[in-house]
Order: sequence, then C-alpha cells, then structure tokens
Amino acid sequence: MRKLTTIYLFLFACSHLSAQQINPELKGLINQSFTYFPQFNELNQQVQVASDKVSLIQASRLPKVDVSAGYRYDDPISSFDLPVNGRLTNFKIAPNNNYSTAMNASYVLLDFGMVKANVDKAKKDLQYARDNVAYNQAQTAYQVANIYYQIIYLKKAVAIQDSVINFLKANKQDTEVKLKHGDALRYDVLSIQSTIDQAENTKIDLQNSQAKQYNLLQYITGSAQNSGTQFDFSGEGSVKAEDALAAAQSNNPGFTLLKDHIAQSKADLAASRNGGKPSVVLSAGTGFVNGYGPNLDAFKYNYNAGVTLRIPIYLGGTVRKQIRLSQSQLRETNLRKESMNNDYLKDIKQALVDIESNRNSLINVQKQVNEVQEAKKLAQSRYRNGTGTNLELTNASTNVQQVQLTQLRYKFQLCLAQLELARLTGEVYW
Repeated sequence: MRKLTTIYLFLFACSHLSAQQINPELKGLINQSFTYFPQFNELNQQVQVASDKVSLIQASRLPKVDVSAGYRYDDPISSFDLPVNGRLTNFKIAPNNNYSTAMNASYVLLDFGMVKANVDKAKKDLQYARDNVAYNQAQTAYQVANIYYQIIYLKKAVAIQDSVINFLKANKQDTEVKLKHGDALRYDVLSIQSTIDQAENTKIDLQNSQAKQYNLLQYITGSAQNSGTQFDFSGEGSVKAEDALAAAQSNNPGFTLLKDHIAQSKADLAASRNGGKPSVVLSAGTGFVNGYGPNLDAFKYNYNAGVTLRIPIYLGGTVRKQIRLSQSQLRETNLRKESMNNDYLKDIKQALVDIESNRNSLINVQKQVNEVQEAKKLAQSRYRNGTGTNLELTNASTNVQQVQLTQLRYKFQLCLAQLELARLTGEVYW
C-alpha cells in the first residue's frame, strides 16, 4: 500500500508539472532573484557557517599536539648536609632555576559517543540550513510570480480603461457635432467630459499601482522587465484535497523544514543523553628538563606516556535537566506537525474552491461580455441616428467596462489560485 501511495504521488507530481506552462521570462526573473536578492547571500552564508561547525566538531576527534617551554624559580628548596671528606656539604634535592621544554600530545581514546552525537547534531543543523535556502526560494518564487501577474492584470486594466476613454472621446465628438446642429445640449457635452475625467483619474490610479509593482519586481529581481500579456500559469485544479496534502507533505519545503526540526530535536536529545559520560584520554610527552641529579642544572632528555580515565561525579543536575528540555522540544515539534497538516489542508481546500469558482465564473461572464458588447453597439447606433440618448450610450459603455474588468478579475484570481495551489503542493515551477 505504501508503495502504491508513493507511485500515485509521483504520478500526481508529474501530471501537475506537465500541466504547468510557465513562460521563460517569469522563470528567468525567478532564478535571477535567487542571485540578486541579498537575503540569499545571508542564507548561503548560514549554510557555510553550519558546514564549518560540522568540521569544527569533527576536528575534536583528532589528536592534540602542543609545544611548551618554561622557566620557574623556586626558593627555598629542600636540602640536607652530608659529611664528605670530613666536612659537611650541603646537597639540594631540586634546583632553584627550573627550565623545561616539551612536546605533548593527547588523544581521546574513548568518549562513549559524545563526539559522534555532537557531529550528528551539527549535520542536522547543516541540512536545515540547506533546506531553509530551498524554502526561501519557494517563497520568493511565489512572490515574484504574484508581482509578475499583478503587473499583467494592471496593464490589461489600463488597456480597458483606454478603450473606455477612447469610446467616450468619440462619443463626445459626436455630441459636439449634434450640439452644432441643435440636436444636443451643452449639458450633454459637459456630462461626457466629466465621465472622461473620471476615467482618466481611474487610469492614473491603475498606472500608479502598476509603477509600485514594477518597483517591487526591481527590488526582488534587479529587473523591471515584464513583457507578459497573458495569465499563462495553469495547473491541475480537479485533484482531491487529501491527495494535494499528501503531495505537499512530500514536496513542500515547509514540511521539509518541519522534518528537519524533528531531526534536530532528536539529535539534540541524543547529544543531551551523552552529556556527562566518562572519557578515556591517551597522553604522551617528550622534551628536556633540568633537576635530575647529580647535576641539577644540566638539561636531560625525558619522556612520558599514560592513560587517563575521567568520570564526572556531580554536574549539578544539568544533564538531567538538559534531557528533559530536549524531550519537551521534541514533543513540541511533533505537535506542530499536526497543526501544519490542518493549516495546509484548509489552504488547499480554499485554493481548490477558488479555482473551481473562478472557472465557472469565467464561463458565465463570457456570455455577459458578448451581450454588453452587442448592447453597446446598438446604443451607439441609436444615438447616432437620433433615436437614443446620451444616457443610454454612457450606461452601455459603463456596462462593457464593468463586465470586462470583472472578466479580467476572474482570470487574474484563477491564475493566483493556481499559483497558490502550486506553492502549497511544493511544485518547483522555476
């Protein structure tokens, strides 16, 4: 059963990727952000720091060698008198001036798993740092794509606004002609001009929002290029929520980081349990010292070697408390997994609902687009023939604008919903 589940998830991922048609420009902007955005320099440096920590802890397994030289003056020193050739002679058992040079080496022969546990913990920290880069790449990719399609939405909204303005200007020209022939009132011309001014202000607001999005794109990617014209981010929206959650658990970097947290907590617990264990240290040294009889001031070669067993007796209960803390942290991380599953399932269901809703709305709104376009043509024809009023024509134009903007909004929302589903399931679309 487990094997079948794995195969299904693989097939789901493949079908999801094959359905995805990300345009090359967006893909290039996303990858460009990974090298341009300063945050990634910091994250990559964190990976390097974690790698250096692993090397540092591994180095504690290596022998330690040092060279020393010293001088010490002692006074008083022990001495005694002995009769020599009928006279008392004072003999010292140690010199006043003590000189030494030595080369010492030590090696931890046994540490009962302490170093290994610390190395394993450091490696888990390194894996977390690496996966954290992937997590931030996924978040940045989503942000770049969101900005990219926001710009396309605003460009299309501006284009709709331009068409409305052009239509109103043409309508104004027709009305001015009618005014000259006495078939229209000055009020009609002023009313159309007021509507044009309102449309121009709306266009300015849209262009202002567009400029802000370009600034955000520049901030993240270092480039403000966006030649896209379509909401071309597509995806599979008919998948079951439970299957999408299973894909997220396997592919989403957020779940990967959670798994890393659990692994870190387990490694930290193992390291805590190894704290306070005994160690066996092998040591040796060689060098030259004075103080050997009969000539106490003469330098003589010496050497030493030995094994030391260190057994901690009392550490103030720190080991037991550290173990308890590590166990609590592990339980906390495991509980977080349940909350994360619940949150992701909620968000996946919402994304699927948004996809289905916007798809259905697009089908319905297309009928409205055809209807209002036809109504606009009829109103314009009636107005030019003198059988219609300016109010009818303005209302027809407003209806077209509203329906076109509604259609555009549904397309944009569908694109964002598909993008959100891709983010949740961990799809690598860049």
